Amino acid sequence: MRVVSLLPAATEIVAALGAGDWLVGVSHECDYPPAVQALPRVTRSTLDPSLPSGEIDRQMAAAQAAGTSPITIDTALLRRLAPDLILGQSVCDVCAVGESALAAALTQLDARPTVVTLHAHDVEGVLADIGRVGAALDLADEAEELVLGMRYRFRAVGNRTPRTPHPRVLVLEWLDPAYVAGHWVPELVAIAGGTDIGNRPGARSAARPWPELRALAPERVVIALCGFDVARARREAASVTDADGRALVQGGAFIDGNAYTSRPGPRLADAAELLARLMAG
Repeated sequence: MRVVSLLPAATEIVAALGAGDWLVGVSHECDYPPAVQALPRVTRSTLDPSLPSGEIDRQMAAAQAAGTSPITIDTALLRRLAPDLILGQSVCDVCAVGESALAAALTQLDARPTVVTLHAHDVEGVLADIGRVGAALDLADEAEELVLGMRYRFRAVGNRTPRTPHPRVLVLEWLDPAYVAGHWVPELVAIAGGTDIGNRPGARSAARPWPELRALAPERVVIALCGFDVARARREAASVTDADGRALVQGGAFIDGNAYTSRPGPRLADAAELLARLMAG
């Protein structure tokens, strides 16, 4: 089977199911496992990731206002790759190709591949998406085993964490403007022994002003920026000028958001384990 993944999490799911060799094309952001970095890039972004986060946010807002997307599909390459299966998403059009752009690209293909759209907003949704990808690859047993393994790791983390007290935790996924992490992240915080005070399970990530966030009086601040590793997140935190914001980020702990908290796939189990260590510290 020839598979094209338009989402890093989907790429990781395929690889975790033992079907990494079936991938013939990936998105411009797919970087794990390392072997996928050699595959053709089916998407590209007009946004320069080296720009400050505030400028990235402004350019993204301008694109949305104009009804355009900074993420495009190389339809000529997609046609040459001739996939049997395309893995897309409907969670966020900021970092990956959305459903409408994919639908338009499909009309230009010689043959219509099967499309599986990932749309998880919580942990159970992520596990269900793994099952759907497994079914599409005819690897349902492998998907069940992967899901059971993740459930075991979640339970193991929960069993190791103190029952009380639960520290009040604020997870930031963007700093200019400040965004609190949503979707599956509040559940991961709970699994790790904390109480997420910035958002609720399954809710979309949301912008909130710094004074409002500081008034929440978090006992732990976790900085896990979407699309950024720890080194980049530290630079972004150092550039925060708002007094309330600086008071929060100066005592924050960092997680590689690009690798862990922002990807609804197998490494959410790693994210729960990392958060548990932060809760204990």
